[in-house]
Amino acid sequence: MAQDQNNREQIAVMYFEHIVLAVIVQVVIARATGNWWAGAGIASAYFIGREVAQAEYRWIEMFGHGLRANMPWWGPFDLRVWPKLDQWVDWLGPLCATLLLAGCMRRFAAHGATKKPGAS
Repeated sequence: MAQDQNNREQIAVMYFEHIVLAVIVQVVIARATGNWWAGAGIASAYFIGREVAQAEYRWIEMFGHGLRANMPWWGPFDLRVWPKLDQWVDWLGPLCATLLLAGCMRRFAAHGATKKPGAS
């Protein structure tokens, strides 16, 4: 029972780490370029690419007889190689977090730009 709880806590921390890392990358890129959407795109692309690469290896192992040449172009998008929740959360979490942050920063920037001088 205690081990089950410990495993769940470790998984939750791992999901949180991916989101935090994606947001850190986004902030660094946004501060360097002034573009929060570029930061969101680059941070999200890293985690999406990582999960797609892992899906390729799962497809090759499950259906390609261990040979990359046997994998069709759509192999990593085959839903049969995405059976676990963590495989989805590992890219959806960073994607949603960075898009939300970019949207909020755009909204705040637009709101701040339309404020009249001297208004509180």
